[in-house]
Amino acid sequence: MKNQITEILGSQYPIIQGAMRLITLGEMAAAVSQSGAFGVIAASGLEGAKLRQEIRKARSLTNKPLGINIPIYRPNALEALEIAIEEGIKTITTSAGDPNKIIKRVKEANLKILHVVSTVDMAKKAEGAGVDAVIALGTEGGGHVGREEISTLVLVPQVVDAVQIPVVAAGGIADGRGLVAALALGAQGIQMGTRFLATKECPISAAYKQALIEAKDTGTMVAAQKGLPLRVLKNRAALAIRRMEESGATQPEINAFVDSLYGQVADEKEDRLMSAGQIAGLIKNILTVEELINSLMKEAKVIAQGLAQKF
Repeated sequence: MKNQITEILGSQYPIIQGAMRLITLGEMAAAVSQSGAFGVIAASGLEGAKLRQEIRKARSLTNKPLGINIPIYRPNALEALEIAIEEGIKTITTSAGDPNKIIKRVKEANLKILHVVSTVDMAKKAEGAGVDAVIALGTEGGGHVGREEISTLVLVPQVVDAVQIPVVAAGGIADGRGLVAALALGAQGIQMGTRFLATKECPISAAYKQALIEAKDTGTMVAAQKGLPLRVLKNRAALAIRRMEESGATQPEINAFVDSLYGQVADEKEDRLMSAGQIAGLIKNILTVEELINSLMKEAKVIAQGLAQKF
């Protein structure tokens, strides 16, 4: 499958693995790229030496193209960009910030850049900054989402109509149906995060994976609505953050509580924050990354052919 997104990524399929902090590292990104999609190492939370190590680890496992994600607001954004350049990364994704802050250096190094947006206005500004494509993320997605709560089905076609650069759809996509739907909306590719969590290669705990499988359609919530909105599995920890916000707790108090959840906890499924999108309700099994990509593409082809016959 070839289009503008596969040309930018250098991948076989227009499928980007969403970056997840301290989860999608070298081995995970390599497995995704080796399967024909585009693996992404999350730079967030990594010291420079560790990021370099993870890129090299991925390179030792695959010769397929892969990238890194850089949250622009983080203090290590510029350092991460320089490491990407030095390590021969050709394409990066960026999020949480203004791409104007790094675009000059990106262009000097001849990198391709896809920026995550959650509104039409953000997409226009990213295009104006000079990014090569935008990733339109709906509120269904896991992890940090936009404050405006615009769904993917609504956001993607409006972004497609508003910009001239290619658009990738993200949020609420887990299978071939999601890929075909995204293409129908005018996107040229998809980004998936939550579905990749439920793979054998993903380094999260067995309890986390089991919680994803057990999740229902109502199984997620936005825990931190006033700071950086964060969609996670609905559990005791997430509900505690919601109560803190409703009772008027300050952001530093909430941050301190969130930090405490990364230490020892009584019950991992209840007392840890586990990022997940609303598609968690669709996850019924744990696959290898290769099985996931192959089944997704096979399903998408069957659906597309069936729709063509119907019309």
